[in-house]
Amino acid sequence: MFLVAQIVTSVLASAQAEISGRRLAFLTFEALCCFGLTHGYRFLVNYRRWLNFSLARLIPLVSVTVTLMGVLVYLARIPVSMLLGFFNASQVWSAGTLITGVLFYTIIFFIWSVLYFIYGYFENYNKSLKLEASVKEIELSNLKSQLNPHFIFNALNSIRALVDENPDKAKQAINQLSSILRNSLVTQKRGLTSFEDELKLVKDYLGLESIRFEERLKTEFDIDPESRDFLVPPLMIQTLVENGIKHGISKLTQGGVIQLQTKVEGEYLKIHIRNSGKFVLNGRHQREGLGLENTRQRLRLIYGHEASFRIVTEKDNFVLTEIIIPHLYTT
Repeated sequence: MFLVAQIVTSVLASAQAEISGRRLAFLTFEALCCFGLTHGYRFLVNYRRWLNFSLARLIPLVSVTVTLMGVLVYLARIPVSMLLGFFNASQVWSAGTLITGVLFYTIIFFIWSVLYFIYGYFENYNKSLKLEASVKEIELSNLKSQLNPHFIFNALNSIRALVDENPDKAKQAINQLSSILRNSLVTQKRGLTSFEDELKLVKDYLGLESIRFEERLKTEFDIDPESRDFLVPPLMIQTLVENGIKHGISKLTQGGVIQLQTKVEGEYLKIHIRNSGKFVLNGRHQREGLGLENTRQRLRLIYGHEASFRIVTEKDNFVLTEIIIPHLYTT
């Protein structure tokens, strides 16, 4: 590219359409010299990791380096011009010609540097984005892999309690569990699932739990029709409903109510899950359980700061779990 630029410049400067063989050889040497220097310069930049430097540190380094490269090219031309019969000592060593020549090559190398650093910064930025996406994907996969065994373990415990006292209901529970697992295996192949599919999973799960709790478990649904346009993390709502049953209703002798309510407000879906009981953190260090901690991490990884999550005890002895997520458009 440098060679072509030099040839075009020489043609325009001399106002003629042809260039002599000696002139072409000289320009070829110039181009090869610049190519070699820029190749070494690129190695230096990568070896010293200049792309990680601040501008305050980088600008002086680049300025000195491109100036030295300009001087080297100017000096390297002298012996070649002698061999080709172009050498004119009075012109080459005059202050004006020397300064102009070095400045010309310095500007060429500086422009090359700017383009190379811009390319390098964009390349590093793209790599960091890909790395961040890969890390998030791995974290999400790990979180989802924690949910399946957790959910299956609790469901099997529910069925085990029915085997002796009510075999027919145990068979019904097994059928419901197989339906839940079939649906969950399909949704786990995607990063997100439709709210409608997640709602069906929740209803199947509550149907399974209703066999175990009988009249002690009551369910109520108030679903905004526009909720079906939203995508949610698979098993997220089911996990929170399960958390409400495990830590709330199961501890109450008289049982209680699970309420699932959704409301679409602009570009956001607000999900309210209420269950009878009180919210009590686990352990001396006030740590949340696996389901809640898992939900917080998944929301952070998928939605960043666009989503919110909170869980509080309301005055009427109900625990409110609230999730607000933005609308994610699919292509």
